[in-house]
Amino acid sequence: MAANLLSGNYTNRDVSWLSFNYRVLQEAKDPAVPLLERLKFLAIYSSNLDEFFRIRVAGVRKLKKVGKKTKAQLDFDPSQLLKELHWIVNKQQEEFSAIFESQIVPELRHHNIYLLRRLDLNQVQQQFVDDYFQDNLLPFVMPVLLVKHRINPFLANAHLYLAVHLRQKKKPFADSEYALVKIPSDQLPRFVSLPSPPGRQDLIMLDDIVRHSVTQLFPGYDIQDAYSIKLTRDGDLHIEDEYSGDLVQKIKSSLQKRQVGPASRFVFDREMPDHLLKHLQETFDLRKNDMLPEGRYHNNFDFFKFPDFNLAHLKYKPLPPLQHLAMHSTTTPFDIIKEADQMLHVPYQSFEAVINLFEQAAIDPDVTHIKVIQYRVAKNSRILAALMEAVKKGKQVSAFVEIKARFDEATNLEWGERLEKAGVRVHYSFPGVKVHSKLALFRRIEQGEPQLYAYLGTGNFHEETAKIYSDFSLMTADHRLTSEVSNVFSFLENVIPPTQTFEHLMVGKFNLRSKFYELIDNEIAAAKAGKPASMTLKINSLEDKGIIQKLYEASNAGVKVTLIIRGICCLVPGIPDVSENIEIISIVDRFLEHARVFIFYNNGNEQVYLSSADWMERNLSYRIETAFPVYDPELKREILELIDLQLKDNVRARIIDKHNRNEYRRTGNDIPVRAQLETYFYFKRKLEMEIDALSESEPGEFNDKEHLQIHLPD
Repeated sequence: MAANLLSGNYTNRDVSWLSFNYRVLQEAKDPAVPLLERLKFLAIYSSNLDEFFRIRVAGVRKLKKVGKKTKAQLDFDPSQLLKELHWIVNKQQEEFSAIFESQIVPELRHHNIYLLRRLDLNQVQQQFVDDYFQDNLLPFVMPVLLVKHRINPFLANAHLYLAVHLRQKKKPFADSEYALVKIPSDQLPRFVSLPSPPGRQDLIMLDDIVRHSVTQLFPGYDIQDAYSIKLTRDGDLHIEDEYSGDLVQKIKSSLQKRQVGPASRFVFDREMPDHLLKHLQETFDLRKNDMLPEGRYHNNFDFFKFPDFNLAHLKYKPLPPLQHLAMHSTTTPFDIIKEADQMLHVPYQSFEAVINLFEQAAIDPDVTHIKVIQYRVAKNSRILAALMEAVKKGKQVSAFVEIKARFDEATNLEWGERLEKAGVRVHYSFPGVKVHSKLALFRRIEQGEPQLYAYLGTGNFHEETAKIYSDFSLMTADHRLTSEVSNVFSFLENVIPPTQTFEHLMVGKFNLRSKFYELIDNEIAAAKAGKPASMTLKINSLEDKGIIQKLYEASNAGVKVTLIIRGICCLVPGIPDVSENIEIISIVDRFLEHARVFIFYNNGNEQVYLSSADWMERNLSYRIETAFPVYDPELKREILELIDLQLKDNVRARIIDKHNRNEYRRTGNDIPVRAQLETYFYFKRKLEMEIDALSESEPGEFNDKEHLQIHLPD
């Protein structure tokens, strides 16, 4: 039995997640990032943090209430962890405010964009704001006095309010009174353009329009001041017993309760005076550990909607998705897949190739069956529209709809009902298990015999996220893979474990964990035998203690372990006699790194797997996930080259160390390598070579790129 190397060598997952979110904040801080993109990173940071409090912090708060026996089984003290998380968030929020006030706002002014407050307005702008308030805001603001011992208003989740300190005009020495005014950012734009001098853009935030006009809401009162507040509520679904009754109906009922869950964070302007803060705490029955200071403004994810004024130079240079030449618009996708496995890497290559596959399958008279797993999907999905079209064409279509995909439950329920009405056979979630695999299966009759085709991916069938998430898709007719994908669907549809074991696929709940252990053990055995041994692993999150213990064992045996981890990393690298041979980088850039890639040296015959699964306990033990081998030599070589680009990144890569410092990875005077840009140009060069080769092979038909209807970006 291997020694326990885990004790004390494990970073708490929530602390690690905050370290990841700080890497997002670093992008907002970096002057090398275009200005309007920096605002977007402020929005991403804020949106991430909101969800973190709704789910993770809410969960830690619940653990404070469990019994002593349950607490004794935890490897952390919930109260102490909560204090640490709040301390880290407070420090980050101070930096967030400094980035916005001291860097972003002055830089906006440098480009003649002025974000004004109410005291900055000239007379014309004041009149505009008065009129805007009367014409647009008045129906929504809902002012209310906060009176002790009276039922006070309910604070809706993530809605903005002004807490107002006021006194009656006729009683100048009367006690302070307090009121609440809703800021209707859910109904109106958060950023409002003002009348501006030529060559200049003046803006005001909706919050400050309400501040400016609040006196109109309380006649007879002098307004002392007003400060913004927001309450975040527990957003986890609470399903009492998944194993009894109608799970779909229970999830629908839980969705209605999500917006009224208990408080998980009350944020307020850190300039707010103590007397007002205390009154709010008593009024809304808040505890001290509910309350976290922020800057003047909250819901900063609204920076996603900050106007760009057509200033393209303040944004990233466009990288329009490149065509996958073989699959993009072909009318015979199955012939192409049968000839050789095809791989797509979004967003560098266009997701249109996947959409086209489904749309062609829907109208292909030889296709008899289509099966797909839906985890997250676009609101206007051409893929699901193709499934409904396939039913009209007489095909048998089935979809497994995971209705426990967090914050997409309502969308998935809606799509499930639409698919059922269209005649698609819909299967819904299992009790106690999430289905996270990204699979599709097509059955086609060719020369009188059935032929299976499979789609296996690392990301969702989602046309919108495919524009910003970096993911791989494999399309294959390889019987070794298609037969086992078929077994996965048989299990999902019949809830009966397959009679055949999985030899090629790794599937959650069956062999996913054990196969990963086996692959790691193979490298350990090679290292102990004095042979070269290494692993290069790209994942979103590493949290599972069993896997971390295995990686520590591998490091101690002399296996070189290289990790590329975007998010949570509970493994601690660089510890003597524990993790000396483990190096970790994290890449945060314009696209979201989402693909999972596992490369094992295997005595020089490298094994390459792509997967939907991160190395977290939930993925390895409690979800239906899929990891699949890449057998095609050319595709395997392509993946190795792309991962090598990531390992060479010395622009957007950060070093993950035991101190969570998130230092940028720099390599002296080397040529800058930014992996995402290099990946884009890798595929651009590949497309150019494919076009040139096609033009040479068919000179009479394809004599230039225009005839191919392909336009390469500059």
